[in-house]
Amino acid sequence: MHNFNDSDFVERETLFIEVILPLSLAKNYIYRIPFDLNDQIAVGKRVIVQFGKNKIYTALIKSISTKAPELYEAKYIIDVVDQVPVVNGMQLEFWNWMTEYYICNEGDVMSAALPAGLKLTSETIIILREDDQQDLSDLGEKEMVLMDALAQKKRLSIDDIAKLLGQKTVFPIIKLLINRELVYIAEEVVEKYKPLLKSFISLNPFYNEQDNLKELFSVLERAPKQMDALLAYLTLSKQTAQLSKQELMEYSNCGPAAIKAMIDKEIFVQKKRPVSRLNDQNDEDILNFKLSETQENALQQVKKELEQKEVVLLHGVTAAGKTQIYIRLIEEALANGGQALFLLPEIALTTQIVERIKQYFGDAIGVYHSKFNDFERVEIWNKVLNGTYKIILGARSAIFLPFNDLKFIIVDEEHESSYKQQDPAPRYQARDAAVYLAHQHKSKIVLGSATPSIESYYNAQNGKYGLVSLTGRFGGVQLPLHEVVSISEQTKKKKMISYFSSVLIDDIATSLEQKEQVILFQNRRGYATIMICATCGYTPKCVNCDVSLTYHKSSGKLHCHYCGYHENSLKICPACGSVHIEQKGFGTERVEEELSLIFPEARIARLDVDSTRTKNSLQKIIADFQEKKTDILIGTQMVAKGLDFDHVTLIGVINADTLLNFPDFRAFERSFQLLTQVSGRAGRREKQGKVCIQAYDDDHRIIKQVVENDYIGMYNDEIEERRQFNYPPFSRLIFITLKHKDANVLNAASHHFAHVLRSRLGPRVLGPEQPLVSRVRSYYIRQIIIKSDRHTAIPKVKALLKTEITTFNAEKTFKGVIIQLDVDPY
Repeated sequence: MHNFNDSDFVERETLFIEVILPLSLAKNYIYRIPFDLNDQIAVGKRVIVQFGKNKIYTALIKSISTKAPELYEAKYIIDVVDQVPVVNGMQLEFWNWMTEYYICNEGDVMSAALPAGLKLTSETIIILREDDQQDLSDLGEKEMVLMDALAQKKRLSIDDIAKLLGQKTVFPIIKLLINRELVYIAEEVVEKYKPLLKSFISLNPFYNEQDNLKELFSVLERAPKQMDALLAYLTLSKQTAQLSKQELMEYSNCGPAAIKAMIDKEIFVQKKRPVSRLNDQNDEDILNFKLSETQENALQQVKKELEQKEVVLLHGVTAAGKTQIYIRLIEEALANGGQALFLLPEIALTTQIVERIKQYFGDAIGVYHSKFNDFERVEIWNKVLNGTYKIILGARSAIFLPFNDLKFIIVDEEHESSYKQQDPAPRYQARDAAVYLAHQHKSKIVLGSATPSIESYYNAQNGKYGLVSLTGRFGGVQLPLHEVVSISEQTKKKKMISYFSSVLIDDIATSLEQKEQVILFQNRRGYATIMICATCGYTPKCVNCDVSLTYHKSSGKLHCHYCGYHENSLKICPACGSVHIEQKGFGTERVEEELSLIFPEARIARLDVDSTRTKNSLQKIIADFQEKKTDILIGTQMVAKGLDFDHVTLIGVINADTLLNFPDFRAFERSFQLLTQVSGRAGRREKQGKVCIQAYDDDHRIIKQVVENDYIGMYNDEIEERRQFNYPPFSRLIFITLKHKDANVLNAASHHFAHVLRSRLGPRVLGPEQPLVSRVRSYYIRQIIIKSDRHTAIPKVKALLKTEITTFNAEKTFKGVIIQLDVDPY
């Protein structure tokens, strides 16, 4: 098959297209084109096709030919959706690489890559956008019928709409309504990244005329507070172009009632505008910053390395000012046109970087992540496609955008595990995929981190990547002081109050006295990790998963953190009838409660998955802490990621052992990264911060390396251990997960599959084993690991694996067994 231009075809020629459907299919389907649509098709356009008995999907044209399929009669497509292609050739090539590398299907990649608005199916639910300001006067008859139906029903599937309008091709009508922002798609109705809105006051233009203003003065003589507000406005408006409601109230002492009265009388006009959550005094620094000598040297080194290498690793301590170096690199890369991609691990947690960079680059920058609704994601997609956006700031899914002229990529915090997609397929690692994307576009890529992943640092040491180190903190701020406190010693001396050592309590008290802020880190959410009967040892477990339930005081229930199952808390043991139920372990909820008893005056907030479930709660918690409305922030690893607060001088790690004692070859590397990143939140301005780490194993190698900020020492120890036991980067791992609701079927299937693989690949195949959690959502789980050394031809292993899975799935004995593949698990 090969691609043709539209002009290559005579009108009556019978054409066939290979399409990618947004389904996990092993092979792509071929459809036939009706003659009258011949001149409308092109690679990368979407077409509407029927697949299965009566299911309708939006598929994507991958290639065009005149060759009919041999094994089946090709169905006709129903319609062509696009005037211009929505996906370009570079993307299709990238999808192809991802399909091969991560052993998945092209439909999986398409589902991950396209926003929902570009892949409508007959099951897609359409919802009416609630808005009284809608102008429907220019809509056609069918659009109005649909809008009336949605006004009554609120939500309809595309199938329902087709029946309602009595036609198959309803996609153009829906597309029009989505573009007009009259309806949107249910699966994408998620929390939006909301800007912080502030009220600004201006004078009604009517009073710009001198006579009208004089008359207003005489009217307001009987309302002294409103007169004060007017006089204050006239004074302040000469000094500033934008006058906020808050500033006006503070200057005039008139109170909100007087201003409201003047807005009601239409003397003042109030408008809400988005503002930065960053402190205003920083704005000038952001726009007109000058690099320090250390930063300038690092920048020159990066540029020099990029002349020789495609990839450069920038290893800089926390708060070294990497963001400013990134801005300079992007500026220079785009000086001659082109596009840049700036990847961040989790956009929601890095709102501060987003705002800094948006302030600097203005309208040329687009932000792309899953917190945006579908209409916005489609709009950003189109703006990247037509080149309006020069810079994209995004989470891992931004690598799928339709770049035409990508010149530069930055992957910030490249060690972060959230760059790895866990479920569903494709289980890609965005950092690695970005390296391939840069290679494909012949562009340059910079990976940045204070604690690089072992794999990236190994590549830099071996000369595959360039390496630049940035050692000093920006502005000469010192790295924080560390103090390690032994929990067992403090317990012996009876100096522990609840979960806090006397050292940590004194430190918190000092910070609060000095009006400074504190962050406490505990990597467990909930109240009590497990409940246990003191008499017989019974522990309540989840009915669907092989895990114990966590007690949450806020709900008063026991929760499963894997499937969401919950049940009432335990007062009497169901096994022996004893009432002696004990709570073991503790999470952020318990830390918050205990701390409020010790420091009743302190304003305490919690930052974890539970406290950020509601709309905009994450932004509110961060903004309140930024504005010093909160004194102490307690959180899980969310507090370690990219936050930058001016007044935090103390970080407390409640229990470091929970990180270190994890059965995973990356546990020590992760612990070092997390503890260093958490520590990096302290003392980021003039004042040196302090970090207090509490642990039972206070003598642990990793804790010592964190205290000494000894990344190289940690790397050397870890790399030696991995060399010895043949773990990445000295081997390549593929995890094969098998699932079934019947444990016996699963055991037989996993042993059979492991045996087949072992007969073909030898001792590289390990397992099957029970993973740490061996049942989730009623499915039993077994795991097989393929561990290939660096010299193995990994594409051959992947090809063999794909063949064996197809053969296995065809066997009736193991019907219903789900196989999932994870290449380079993280």
